Amino acid sequence: MSSELFNANPTVFSSTKSTSSRITEYSAQSLWLRDQNDDSDTENEDSEVEEIDQDEIFDLIRTIYDPEHPNTLEELRVVSAPQIIVGRNHVKVEFTPTVPHCGMSTLIGLSIRVRLLRSLPSRYKVDIYVKPGSHQSEHSVNKQLNDKERVAAALENPPLVDTVEKCLAKASSTTFQLV
Repeated sequence: MSSELFNANPTVFSSTKSTSSRITEYSAQSLWLRDQNDDSDTENEDSEVEEIDQDEIFDLIRTIYDPEHPNTLEELRVVSAPQIIVGRNHVKVEFTPTVPHCGMSTLIGLSIRVRLLRSLPSRYKVDIYVKPGSHQSEHSVNKQLNDKERVAAALENPPLVDTVEKCLAKASSTTFQLV
C-alpha cells in the first residue's frame, strides 16, 4: 500500500447513537459466509424470516474504519442510512468517497461487502456502489466491487485481507497512533 494519503485532511463529523441492536456482528468469523457443515441456522430460516431494515444495515457498516485515517466511515460521512436500500432479499449500499480521486474507494467497498457477507443471512444479495458523480473512476470501482470473481480474487490476497481486517476491527480493540 502506498504511503501517500489521498485525503490528508478529511472532515470528521461526530457519530450518532446506534439505532438497532438486533443484528450481531460476527467479527471472529472467516471471510466466507458459513461452514458447510454448520446447519444451526436452518431451523430458524425455515420457520420465520425476519426482515432487515436500512438502520440495521447502517449499524453494521457505520463502525468500519477508513483505511487511511483513524476514523469510521460514519464519522467521515462516507456512509449514511439514506444511502442504503433494502429489498426483500437484496441490499444496495451507496457510499461517498471523501475526495473524487480517492484511491481507497475499492478497499472501502470491499470492507463494506465483507462486513455484510459476515453478518447477513446468505439469502441476501449485496450490491455496493460509489455514489454517482462522487469519484472520477466511478464505473471502474463499481465494476470491481460487484464482480464475484474480482472480489474472490481480492479476498485471496493476504495483504489485502489483512487491511480489510484492520478496517473491520472493533473500535475497542483498535488502537491508532496519532503523530
